[in-house]
Amino acid sequence: MKDSEQYYAAAAMLIRKPVAIVFDAFIDPEITTKIWFTKSSGRLEEGKTIEWTWEMYNHSVTVNVTHIEVDKKIEIEWGNYSQKSQVTWAFTALGEDQTFVSIVNSGFQGDAAQLIAQVRDSTEGFTLVLAALKALLEKDIRLNLVGDRFPKGLQ
Repeated sequence: MKDSEQYYAAAAMLIRKPVAIVFDAFIDPEITTKIWFTKSSGRLEEGKTIEWTWEMYNHSVTVNVTHIEVDKKIEIEWGNYSQKSQVTWAFTALGEDQTFVSIVNSGFQGDAAQLIAQVRDSTEGFTLVLAALKALLEKDIRLNLVGDRFPKGLQ
């Protein structure tokens, strides 16, 4: 195992909605833009390249969709920290109205301090995304967690 392979970010959350609804929330930018990025060039589809933009941070990232299993898994490669890393969402239906979502971001590169910073930032970010999605889908509340992560003036 390479040194960098032991560094990965992970976040997970139970969302009390059917797996098809939770899965679609990550595929469909009409939903995802309510909790995460503010613009997208399209829905996630296997083999497609998409651009996501966070207007509040003046930041965009290219997303290569490498694999999709409907209601089970989404895999992408994206450019973080001038390097490509991989993100995998796994969806587990728990009965008809609950879904356990786990997200793993791996493939970070750099020295030990850079790897630790990337793992920390990614874990925090994906935890906020999952919490925001839970609030939106379960309670129809938009928390703006990602937008409030670094308020203007503190960036």
